[in-house]
Amino acid sequence: MGNIDKRKRLDENPFSYEITKDGSVFIEFHGKRVKILKGKEAEKFLERIEEAEDEKEEQLILAKITGNFKRGNERRK
Repeated sequence: MGNIDKRKRLDENPFSYEITKDGSVFIEFHGKRVKILKGKEAEKFLERIEEAEDEKEEQLILAKITGNFKRGNERRK
């Protein structure tokens, strides 16, 4: 995994997630919601997160599941 995060961006833990009562998962990037998972997709995600060995691997899973949503022109507050 050392070659995947060359710029060490995942060390900052930019991603987080929240599980709702109905089993949906909200994924956030720096506090902004970027993806919602429901049903089988949410179940599969939670299984992968449980199997993660450490926090950095969790961040990598979150980054991969959100896909290519950042283009570089977003403003940070």
